[in-house]
Amino acid sequence: MDSSEEPRGIFLVIDNKSFYATVECTMRGLDPLTTPLVVMSEAENTNGGLVLASSPMAKKLYGISNVNRQRDLPRNNHLIVVPPRMNTYIEKNIEVNNIYREFVADEDLLPYSIDESILDITHSWKLFGDDPIAVVKKIQKTVHDRLKLVTTVGVGENPLQAKIALDVYAKHDPRFIGEITYDTVKEKIWSIPEITDVWGINERTAKRLAGLGIHSMTELAHADPFILKEKMGVIGAQLYASAWGIDRTDLAEEVLPKDKSLGNSQVLPRDYTRAEEIEVVIREIGSQVASRLRAHDKQAGGVYLSIGYSLSTPTEETGFAHSLKLSDSTVDSNLINEQLLYLFYTYWDGVSPVRRISVAATRLADRYGEQLDLFNSPKYDMVKLEDTVDAIRKRFGKTSIMRASSLEKGGTFIERSQLVGGHAGGWTKLGIKKPKAKGSVSESSAALPIAGALGTGSP
Repeated sequence: MDSSEEPRGIFLVIDNKSFYATVECTMRGLDPLTTPLVVMSEAENTNGGLVLASSPMAKKLYGISNVNRQRDLPRNNHLIVVPPRMNTYIEKNIEVNNIYREFVADEDLLPYSIDESILDITHSWKLFGDDPIAVVKKIQKTVHDRLKLVTTVGVGENPLQAKIALDVYAKHDPRFIGEITYDTVKEKIWSIPEITDVWGINERTAKRLAGLGIHSMTELAHADPFILKEKMGVIGAQLYASAWGIDRTDLAEEVLPKDKSLGNSQVLPRDYTRAEEIEVVIREIGSQVASRLRAHDKQAGGVYLSIGYSLSTPTEETGFAHSLKLSDSTVDSNLINEQLLYLFYTYWDGVSPVRRISVAATRLADRYGEQLDLFNSPKYDMVKLEDTVDAIRKRFGKTSIMRASSLEKGGTFIERSQLVGGHAGGWTKLGIKKPKAKGSVSESSAALPIAGALGTGSP
């Protein structure tokens, strides 16, 4: 393939090495490269604990990776085990990206994940060094001097090359820098021993390629691109381009999603078998999604519910997922939850234990108000009340006002309110502890008076 006409620039993909673990080391005054430390989530839905991150030394000495559970950790007093602090990691991510903004314009920076960012230094590198690698080293030094974080950097003539250089080569380089250009594609991409080491090729994609007789990047580069597209669709053509190091991504181009939606999901801390408990969680998540709609000034014309069964289910079914179009667009939690519960009771078999619940609001439109009709009373007061609840929670915390039903057995709102990205945020917040109350929930002193006035639709 002729790549002479392809656009070329100087792109960096920068990764904060073992980000969570490194942050924890630096905040304790420890060297992140020589200290064996793991960040362990002990959330109820992790079945005893899950390793979220491990320092380079923990990986080297004990072979610990992010797929390990608490039971896999060695009994060693030298290994430091700490809980996650997601809010702290988010703050550090913002600080790191603010440093990157000193080297590129906003439109040339794309935060890719909490620990990776893509920079286009094509137009700015000459302001900071004699050559691009000198600028890379300056960025690394600045981040380390200010935040004590270690960064690895992939450099390429497009984001794809930079990403592969980061994933495959930077971690093995003493400078923590990897480089790929169009001139070195054959040497550095075709020679990658494991095809799944290449960004965008997972085990499933590798199996599909194997079915076409393709087991390496060299074979992929020399495959018939028309057959790849015929058998695999657009992804086949993209994989062929990847084998030749071709990527036409424009960081400044806004990508609009084809189907707009807002959703939340939760893995439950145990198997839920009682309909009343499952209903409580569906209402909690549905109300959370409705709150997000109001925060984004959107309203939903449809709802989606996905239920995942436990591995211990007596049937062969793994769950179900269904969507429903609403008669009118709304942000009303009650209306949204009514339809979600309709889907649940319509498709749940009443037997299979539930372990995962996902809810989404679909068919989004700009918020313009509730549709009136001749057969129903106006519901402006309810929507205004929910807007007020949102304002109270924004100012005083998520648990400052809540439904009494969230105190029932099975409710997860209180626990989830303390989480960030499904894990501990690390900040102590004012919240309501679930009491071991006897009798009805309404008798609990933890339920706020306003909870009874909200109906049954919001947590």
